[in-house]
Amino acid sequence: MNISGKKALVFGGTSGIGLATVEQLVSLGATVVAMGRDASKAAALPEGATFEQCDVRERDALDVLFSKLAPFDILVSAATGGSRAIGPFSDMDMDGYMGSFDKLWGYANVVRYGVEHLSDAGSIVLVSGSPARRCGPGQVALSSVGGAVEALSRAVAKEIAPKRINVMSPGLIDTPMVPLQGDERVALYDKLTGNNLIARAGTSHECAQGIIFLIQNDFVTGTTLDVDGGILLS
Repeated sequence: MNISGKKALVFGGTSGIGLATVEQLVSLGATVVAMGRDASKAAALPEGATFEQCDVRERDALDVLFSKLAPFDILVSAATGGSRAIGPFSDMDMDGYMGSFDKLWGYANVVRYGVEHLSDAGSIVLVSGSPARRCGPGQVALSSVGGAVEALSRAVAKEIAPKRINVMSPGLIDTPMVPLQGDERVALYDKLTGNNLIARAGTSHECAQGIIFLIQNDFVTGTTLDVDGGILLS
């Protein structure tokens, strides 16, 4: 796909990986609409991108938004959906575990209501995470949700061809989701990535490059692309 001149919708597009994807799509000549729950974050968007307030868990509102913005060629969702439960499953608050699946429900809504408005040569990209296939301590909820996102993509790919759907799976990425600053932030990432083949946290822009690859390469569908510093091998 030649991204120049295409129309792209990016959910979760005002922060982290989503924002970096918006920036790269704009630089490649796409018309980009970024979606998010917090309108105050729209100020971070690059010149040339517009903003629509949206919660991916609200199906009726999402359906209306897609009809308003249709047609489009690129659909990306990096929206987290809500909170994430962390900790041993034997001690897990099950409401927290269920709430972690808001990410999956949000992705499912985006695909379900967006695909009918996607061009025949269009591309969908979702974001999972390395715990889907390498579950660390306390990551059962993250692993469950990520695995479900990847399974959803593979299953849907068969139904929507020649439209394409893929997943970008990041490792530990330096994003605003981690509130620590300064030396504390550096120390945390050093500790968490010390055993990685590439011993540092990844960047949002490195992940966005993976998303751009999945959009541009017309011979890739139903695939999960790992941008994780080799964490699956560590």
